[in-house]
Amino acid sequence: MIFAVKKINEDLQLLPNVTLGFRIYETYGGEYTYHATMELFSSQNLFVPNYKCGILNQLVSVVGTLDPGVSFAMEDILGTFKVPQLLYGPLPNMNGKTHIPFYYHMIPGEDFYLKGILQLLVHFRWNWIGILVKGDGGEKFEQLIFSWFSLHGICIAFLEQLKTIYISNLDDGLKWFVDIFYHFINSKANVVIIKDKYVLELRTLLYLPEMEIVSIKPKGKVWIVASQMGLASFFYHKTWDIQVLHGALSFAAYTNEVEEFLHFLETRNHFSFFPQDGFLKDVWEHAFGCVFPNPSENDDPEGICTGKEKLENLPWAFFEMMMTSHSYSIYNAMYAVAHALHALQVGQQPHTRRLSGRKPNLQDVQPWQLHFFLKKIAFNNNIGVQISFDEKGELVTGLDIENWVTFPNQSVLRVKVGKLDPWAAEGQMFTIHDGAIIWPMTFNQRIPISVCTESCLPGYFKRKQEEKPFCCYDCHPCPKEKMSSQRDMDDCSKCPEDQYPNKVQDSCIPKRISFLTYEEPMGISLVILAIFFFLCTTLVLATFLKYHHTPIVKANNRNLTYVLLISLLLCFLCPLQFLVVPGNIVCLFRQISFGIIFSVAVSSVLAKTITVVLAFMATKPGSRMRNWVGKGLATSIVISGSLVQTVICTVWLFTFPPFPDIDTHSEIEEIILQCNEGSSIMFFCVLGYMGFLAAASFTIAFFSRNLPSSFNEAKCLTFSMLIFCSVWISFVPSYLSTKGKYMVAVEVFSILASSAGLLVCIYFPKCYIIIFRPELNNREQLIKRRSL
Repeated sequence: MIFAVKKINEDLQLLPNVTLGFRIYETYGGEYTYHATMELFSSQNLFVPNYKCGILNQLVSVVGTLDPGVSFAMEDILGTFKVPQLLYGPLPNMNGKTHIPFYYHMIPGEDFYLKGILQLLVHFRWNWIGILVKGDGGEKFEQLIFSWFSLHGICIAFLEQLKTIYISNLDDGLKWFVDIFYHFINSKANVVIIKDKYVLELRTLLYLPEMEIVSIKPKGKVWIVASQMGLASFFYHKTWDIQVLHGALSFAAYTNEVEEFLHFLETRNHFSFFPQDGFLKDVWEHAFGCVFPNPSENDDPEGICTGKEKLENLPWAFFEMMMTSHSYSIYNAMYAVAHALHALQVGQQPHTRRLSGRKPNLQDVQPWQLHFFLKKIAFNNNIGVQISFDEKGELVTGLDIENWVTFPNQSVLRVKVGKLDPWAAEGQMFTIHDGAIIWPMTFNQRIPISVCTESCLPGYFKRKQEEKPFCCYDCHPCPKEKMSSQRDMDDCSKCPEDQYPNKVQDSCIPKRISFLTYEEPMGISLVILAIFFFLCTTLVLATFLKYHHTPIVKANNRNLTYVLLISLLLCFLCPLQFLVVPGNIVCLFRQISFGIIFSVAVSSVLAKTITVVLAFMATKPGSRMRNWVGKGLATSIVISGSLVQTVICTVWLFTFPPFPDIDTHSEIEEIILQCNEGSSIMFFCVLGYMGFLAAASFTIAFFSRNLPSSFNEAKCLTFSMLIFCSVWISFVPSYLSTKGKYMVAVEVFSILASSAGLLVCIYFPKCYIIIFRPELNNREQLIKRRSL
């Protein structure tokens, strides 16, 4: 304040022919605050408020105190006289008021500081924090914290009220501090917000181990100093180590180095101008550990203060040579008042001149007249920083984020590591340089972690713990078909349809294309099996063609035998359609061709079975069945049986035809290329009709299996149809319970197995007789066996 007044009075353009003065009062608190406030309205150092005589000391404004309670008490008197009060400390509790018209706040409002703290916590992902609050204004601070923090996923591990320890309640005060010490030392919160205007109570709390009151050394914490607070000391704090505050972060209104201030402190003789300043005398004695001699006493005490002691030799925790944020606010407050007086002096208020008829005399100015100018003031101080107030009377300025770096010689360096800029865009207001921050030594220069629960890694999701804040949770793996790519996900998400989660379920990878192909082992096995039986069928057909004149070939309709063998050849070729990429043509015809060809084969078996029965019945004397036996009956059975299946397939083809389809859901890691049957009902109609033919053949063959005949095929037909029916009965549940290419493999295997059953059971016994027992393949043997 002394420096600011000196600079203003030396500025001949700001307040020419006017000397700006000041008076400093101790508030003490309580009723003494009102007494000191009333003294501001007295002159001649007499307590006679509102009585003017002699030299006139005109009161125009008051620069308030750091204690918000004192500021609010002063307002009771200053508000009556409408005296502007410029505050450089926290705003007092308004007791329900939203705005007091005579306050001018030289720092941003508490909301803005809290917004900066909130941005800092979110930036470093600190969501488990402790809070230590001291002094008036704590209730509003707590309300803001509880209403804002939870919205951004931040929980409060503990909130404790710090109290000043007095001699009268020393035991209770120490017990209170010990409880708080153990509370925060055992907490997992590594970040603690401290609201203590001088950080004195915090230093006392951290000094308990040195006083041997507690036996545990405090763990390293990141202290976030809320609002504009300074580091100060009482005389007994001079030897206290400040290393416990190393790495702390604080917020302060924009400050710049004021030229000549350091030179002013170093060169000024503080006692030559104010020989009766008892306040400065007491501070000097406590700071330098010396005493000023009393002229009324003749004794010569040791350690006499000379007044030439150097302030720069004091620890920074006791006196800082640089202009602190508080001092900078006082400096700006003085200049704001000076510029308001300047504006009033030059007659910038129109009605002032009209009322008085002349320019106002500053000796006659009333404090209420300054409000008009203070509310609209906008100027650059002598270091180029703009000073103006908003509609709430708060200084429009940004915040510097300062990092406290302490040294063993009790010095403190405040390094600017970021800022909160109110003029920037919404997403760019907060900036911070992580690499420039010096963290407490406990963390080895790693960014501290302050969470209730360690972060859930990608591939996991959070599940809240019962009866604990929402920041405390357990980590559970994502379900099988989901993933989480970020930490602390509330839930896992599904991958796109063409992707699936990797093994650790923290990202999605493309699904591979899958269909049953002849290039993979299972496909190769099926192809080899199909070709093998195709060649066997070809060999059987060649054998029957070579021995077509023999009785065993002629028996039971030779042409029907050839039809069955040719249909079996095609049956063994059918699976090849299932082992290529499903396309429009392939999907359209593979099930239909399979159904028709198999219907021809089963119809041929049915015709053979009926022929055997009719042939035996026709041999009986007087039987009319002789008229039914012949090639026409067998041909009609085969044609009619196949024609019905052809009609079913045609209806299927023209109503709900099969088409190529993509299945992305059946398999997690695969996209299945498949043929959609179009209509499952039509597909099972084809199988059902084929099953009807097979059941009819099996029934007739079973009841005719014991007919006496050397070349009776009934037993062979019975076994063949038994295998055929068993295969296709087991096919249905197997087909419905499999997915993807395995579903196709089941159908292919069923085709091969049932076809092979027909081939082996019907034709291999005949081939055995033709090749290995030719003596049985003659008419005489046939007659002989019939007579037997």
